[in-house]
Amino acid sequence: MRQQHSYPVEAIVLKRTDLGEADRVLTLLTPTKGKFHAIAKGIRRPISKKAGHLELLSHSQLQVALGRNLDIITQAEVRENFLSLRNDLWHMTCGLYLAELVDRFIEDDTQHPEVYTLMLEMLRGIERDVIDRQRRRENGTELVEQEHGRTNLLLHYFEIHLLSLIGYEPAFRHCAQCASELQPVENGFTPSLGGALCPQCSRFWARPLSMNALKVLRLLQRSKWSEVPRFRLDNSLQLELEVTMHGLLRFHLERDLKSWSFLEMLSLRK
Repeated sequence: MRQQHSYPVEAIVLKRTDLGEADRVLTLLTPTKGKFHAIAKGIRRPISKKAGHLELLSHSQLQVALGRNLDIITQAEVRENFLSLRNDLWHMTCGLYLAELVDRFIEDDTQHPEVYTLMLEMLRGIERDVIDRQRRRENGTELVEQEHGRTNLLLHYFEIHLLSLIGYEPAFRHCAQCASELQPVENGFTPSLGGALCPQCSRFWARPLSMNALKVLRLLQRSKWSEVPRFRLDNSLQLELEVTMHGLLRFHLERDLKSWSFLEMLSLRK
């Protein structure tokens, strides 16, 4: 049987690290190999033909040769470069935040086809939001600050579904302590237990979780992204959702994410 020396793979570029004078090590998310690292030789040279096909967040078709330590990307053809997304700093940072989440949560060489599909769907969703805003500007339609809330919702949708796909599904329908069904009242939330607590269990050691915040989290958890309504959230509710999800992510990762502070800084400038 002839030994295979190279293989084709579809991939999203999550991260890149310079190596030597002209090479880069790319962190790739694929539907078949999961997350892995490969070298793109000579990609930093001005004459490189692969550079435009291996930008951060690009969705590309690759040919990869087997290497001794790391495999080597020999050919690359971009399928989706998400040009509108990468030309908008805030939305580009949102995309990089999704990539950072995947990089932190997914182990190398472990297949997660559902995570790959989710990541690709969310990048397309951010791209559509940027294009929609550009069209409204061109048509003279007034943009309001809350319209960024759609992308914020998308980030929380991704956070919830990523956690669910890797075995950390948040408890938003039943109390994480006693398993009783949560009622439409102010409940509590404790990251260390993985979700919301009923009023009885949360009396002494959980922070409050408003009824509206729980409704939004439940909606995101049970819906397809295409079915999530285009509603606007006030600033206090957006902040509550962010604090809730960041607390959950921080508990599972035992660290903050680099993207959080940059997203916060850009949000203050909007």
